[in-house]
Amino acid sequence: MLAANIPYPSWLNPADNTWQLVAATLVGLMNLPGIAVLYGGLVRKKWIVNTMLMAFSGFSVTLIVWMLWGYNMAFGPAAHFGPTGSFFANLVGHFTPLSTAGAEQGQAVSGANTLIPFHFPTATLAYFQFVFAAITPLLFLGALVGRIKFKAWLLIVPLWITLIYTVNAKLLWGGGFFALKGAVDYSGGYVIHLSAGVAAFVGAWMVGPRRWQDRENAFPSNLMMVAIGMGILWLGWNGFNGGDPFYAGADAAAAVLNTNVATAVGVVTWLLMDMLFSDQKKPTFLGALNGMLCGLVAITPSAGWVNGTGAMLVGLIAASVVWVAWNYLSKVRPFSKVDDAMGVVYTHGIAGLLGGLLVGVLADPGMTEYGVAGSHFKGAGQFSVGGWFYTHSFHQLWEQFLAALWIIGYTAIGTAFIFWIVKLVLRGLRESDEVLSLGDIAIHEEEAFPEPTFGEPLLTPSHLHSDNV
Repeated sequence: MLAANIPYPSWLNPADNTWQLVAATLVGLMNLPGIAVLYGGLVRKKWIVNTMLMAFSGFSVTLIVWMLWGYNMAFGPAAHFGPTGSFFANLVGHFTPLSTAGAEQGQAVSGANTLIPFHFPTATLAYFQFVFAAITPLLFLGALVGRIKFKAWLLIVPLWITLIYTVNAKLLWGGGFFALKGAVDYSGGYVIHLSAGVAAFVGAWMVGPRRWQDRENAFPSNLMMVAIGMGILWLGWNGFNGGDPFYAGADAAAAVLNTNVATAVGVVTWLLMDMLFSDQKKPTFLGALNGMLCGLVAITPSAGWVNGTGAMLVGLIAASVVWVAWNYLSKVRPFSKVDDAMGVVYTHGIAGLLGGLLVGVLADPGMTEYGVAGSHFKGAGQFSVGGWFYTHSFHQLWEQFLAALWIIGYTAIGTAFIFWIVKLVLRGLRESDEVLSLGDIAIHEEEAFPEPTFGEPLLTPSHLHSDNV
């Protein structure tokens, strides 16, 4: 009688389902309000509304695309543009919507789980993967703020998710070519952060720099909001990496712990390097946050596959290398000629690349994502990753390297193509200098901190009318 009255199907594990929904919500909070508040605090006062609105609209547009075709392109049945086993066989999935009752409530099936079945419905997996997709354009938005047309952003996001993100996700997460070859990306060091860094660099190059007045006076509008946004990102990352085993198990716990310790090491490393090697020899809050991002991003490709020592090394190496790149590489061509407003190519692109390659060096085969027969687990279904330090083989590092080359090359070319198309359609990617001098009030007739204007926006006809006193 009790079994007959269980309110969910036999394949559903309520703990796994609950954790995936909680993890997805944590990642969702990284998007909104996390990115919106973070970027809004980093830009000048006159760009707060525009920046936050692009975050909210990008999140919304991505979800619509994800439901209509994006999810199945990334995680649905392969479209088979080539013979089985070839690169094009699993390049992308079918261009179909996720819209029926069976599609949402049926058991989740994906190329991402080849060993044991998912124990939650497709709706859970689709939403979890959506928040990952949504944060990627929001990350590269940081390079474009302060000059890109809002209409251009509304076109770039759906095109980029469709043509770039779904392909990269399919190839590495959805059972595609690189996944079959052995390349791994635990939570998106390549699919999300490396691709966002590349898109940021290419996009900033094509849009052009901010007005020199904005570059010279690029002071954060509110460091308290920056702190809140960054804090949401740090703790939201518990869902980012802790949700990617897809089961509420031991590996999820290890991934959460490793994520936090790598981040802590990244913070301290950047602070020490600022104090020892910068011109000012002073610790800075924004520097600490850069170190935090380096740790978070670099541990993402390996969170559940490295042990605690490996996690600390990831944070140390990533923060050190990116600190050098931020302070020195930014002064040489082509980096010195591209106005990446928030340094996305460094803290996400370079850190994501380093983290993905370090999988091939530091991944501990004793860190099992799924249960195996042995001293810690019992049962079939072994999956772990072995890096050079433990296996003395460069195979994993080689596969990581090849996957990185694809992400960099394809994302760069595809992003350039998308921006070029949008530029042709809208006759330009950037606002006019007149609009850029005013910012939010010219584009949206809103301000983050408006002055009293008799209840009327500054540029409305009623406010400018001579009878208004």
